[in-house]
Amino acid sequence: MKVGVVTFPGTLDDVDAARAVRLGGHEAVSLWHGDHDLKGVDAVVLPGGFSYGDYLRCGAISRFAPVMTEVVAAAHGGLPVLGICNGFQILCESHLLPGALIRNDHMKFVCRDQRLRIENNRTPWTAAYAEGAEITIALKNGEGGYVADEATLDMLEAEGRVVARYLDLNPNGSLRDIAGVTNERGNVVGLMPHPEHAVEELTGSGTDGLGFFTSFLEQAASA
Repeated sequence: MKVGVVTFPGTLDDVDAARAVRLGGHEAVSLWHGDHDLKGVDAVVLPGGFSYGDYLRCGAISRFAPVMTEVVAAAHGGLPVLGICNGFQILCESHLLPGALIRNDHMKFVCRDQRLRIENNRTPWTAAYAEGAEITIALKNGEGGYVADEATLDMLEAEGRVVARYLDLNPNGSLRDIAGVTNERGNVVGLMPHPEHAVEELTGSGTDGLGFFTSFLEQAASA
């Protein structure tokens, strides 16, 4: 499959995401924020970093990038989209996902290995995991606290749309320990921790994140 990896001015994890896509068995296709087409890709990854305009509110300006017009339309049509960290923020600002990401409750940047539980393995990005699987991947954010009103949180819980949850320690004040969510259709996933940094033993971070990039193959095999 061809997986587009979008670069915004300030993106810093696009190379890591592209490598993770390749290790997951797919072709990585570079997409620029100013592109007006998605080059025929089968899925899109919005990597982490710092997109232009984050000083106003994370992702608030990036949502207006030409490529996001295409991503939003394609996502509504069922295209799988994964937003990691800043990509998650952009997905919320684009209204592809509910809620918002705000400043960490302790007002400090956090960088650590973080344990997660996979709560929903029925998305194109999590099918490689068993439901309830516990994994450890890198987390690095300053504005990673997931928030939404109580009605939205209750809806996400009731519909099984919490994709991953923090274990042991909530690193940023995310409500209900939410580390990632999906849209109603299940094709769009936002995740605050960074699975692309845990895809090979060489880096010392293990391979717990690789499943986010092999899940397409798992879904195809079980279809």
